[in-house]
Amino acid sequence: MNGNLGNLDHKTVDESSHKRGHNQSNDAEEAALEVDNLSKRFGDGAETVTAVDSVSFEIQSGSIVGLLGPNGAGKTTLIKSILGMVLPDDGTVRLDGVDIRDQPRTAYAQVDAMLEGARNDYWRLTVRENLRYFSTVAGVHPDAVADEHQRLLEQLDLEEKADVAVRDLSRGMKQKVSLASVLAGGAKLVFLDEPTLGLDVESSRTLQTELRRLATEQDITVVLSSHNMDVIETVCDRVLIMSDGEFVADDSVEELLRSTDVYGVRIVSGDFDEKILSRLREMFEVTTVEALSPGARVEVETEGDGIYELMDWLRARDVTPERVMTVEPGLEDLFLDLTDQDTRTVGGELE
Repeated sequence: MNGNLGNLDHKTVDESSHKRGHNQSNDAEEAALEVDNLSKRFGDGAETVTAVDSVSFEIQSGSIVGLLGPNGAGKTTLIKSILGMVLPDDGTVRLDGVDIRDQPRTAYAQVDAMLEGARNDYWRLTVRENLRYFSTVAGVHPDAVADEHQRLLEQLDLEEKADVAVRDLSRGMKQKVSLASVLAGGAKLVFLDEPTLGLDVESSRTLQTELRRLATEQDITVVLSSHNMDVIETVCDRVLIMSDGEFVADDSVEELLRSTDVYGVRIVSGDFDEKILSRLREMFEVTTVEALSPGARVEVETEGDGIYELMDWLRARDVTPERVMTVEPGLEDLFLDLTDQDTRTVGGELE
């Protein structure tokens, strides 16, 4: 296994041991990842907590799959069980057709991970030295992949810092070095936990473009977790959403968004006052109120003829809309609905 996961628990891992697709695929190609009835429990007796509850899924080679879940959903336990860092109680995990219990070294030979909260690189080494080191750890002679290393440096805007010690870089640059180190050894299946954390908008977009290139051109499979729903929507072929140890959704972003029938309208008016807003809440499903001076910006959940009823109601109370726009549900809205979360959970750590 490549060095980034190895920095965390390389010994433990070794010794414990169609694109836009759905859960099952008709493609004859071996799945990059197969999980069958995997369960993990913590504690004994009445204190037992089931973190992962009989989860099964497959991921085909060359796809990018988003794994989402609120705190306590079981996402982190699932990832660590797949990586061999946690021993599951039941179920099997196969990487490229190889059972991780039967042949752990073979199974993990082309797997790597960048886990949030871990130091994923050697900070005393330069950027280039890290890439060469981790390719060596993966069993790849660094000279044989020098061209790919150079491409990674260029694509991730690291070329000018290639000979600078990682400890002297900014947080965002260190994040990019961590990603480059994961990819330096030629891993075919990578797990990325919050890879855009600390990156500016331009760097985040560069990272997303590079992930799509790697999936398309080199058939690399990516399991990506992030609280940044824009990243998930943009880069992922498919999304798995966990809640209480189980999957509550598994589909492409497009199909998931089509599955929701919750739409709304956003209205800005200087005529909104407390009395009208109070009555509006009684008559309609008001989701957001933002005070302005004067008036307010209001979002109301409605669709179809309900929009006409809302406008007629506002006209009868002399509320003149200054701006009106429809609000379509995004992945964040669907995530909150499926996992019964409020908006405060999305910005926090997904575990």
